[in-house]
Amino acid sequence: MNPENYLPLSYLNAWEYCPRRFYFEYVLGEMVENEHLVLGTHLHRNINEAGVIQEGDTIIHQQQWVWSDRLQVSGVIDAVEEQKGQLIPLEYKKGKMGRHLSDHFQLCAAALCLEERTGSAIAYGEIFYHANRRRQRVEFTPQLRQMTEAAISAAHLAESRSMPAPIDHKTKCQACSLQSICLPTEMKQLRS
Repeated sequence: MNPENYLPLSYLNAWEYCPRRFYFEYVLGEMVENEHLVLGTHLHRNINEAGVIQEGDTIIHQQQWVWSDRLQVSGVIDAVEEQKGQLIPLEYKKGKMGRHLSDHFQLCAAALCLEERTGSAIAYGEIFYHANRRRQRVEFTPQLRQMTEAAISAAHLAESRSMPAPIDHKTKCQACSLQSICLPTEMKQLRS
């Protein structure tokens, strides 16, 4: 197992959002900034420094490096809150809650990494969405854990396969920074 070949957690989010986007970004190294990426980077500026903060009884570990040798994934989680010995992984996202499971998969994968590293069970995590300024609690159910591990396995296999076809999801494609490279509308027209 070579840690350099571990799948970055952020790319798991890309995989679940769109396998073709994942292929462009992870396999081919294509990256294009759009207003969504720029805004996300801007909103993360206050949490992008590693450190430990205490707020009352809660200890907040910012920018924590996590990894799983079993799943061969690694990455940085925005924060891990520690309350009465319980770890709560926390991710910050620019969008609104409940739009895509990709955020849940990324958070669950981070929790799986923390569980492997600490030996402690983690029941849930939270995602703070800037668009509506609220946290969404994400329960790490057996189903979410299984789906997350299946997505990790599928993403690991993607590198050895051909590029996936464009997805048929108008809203996702319109918001995607790689639309000008992926050309989903043009690809669909060529295939029909």
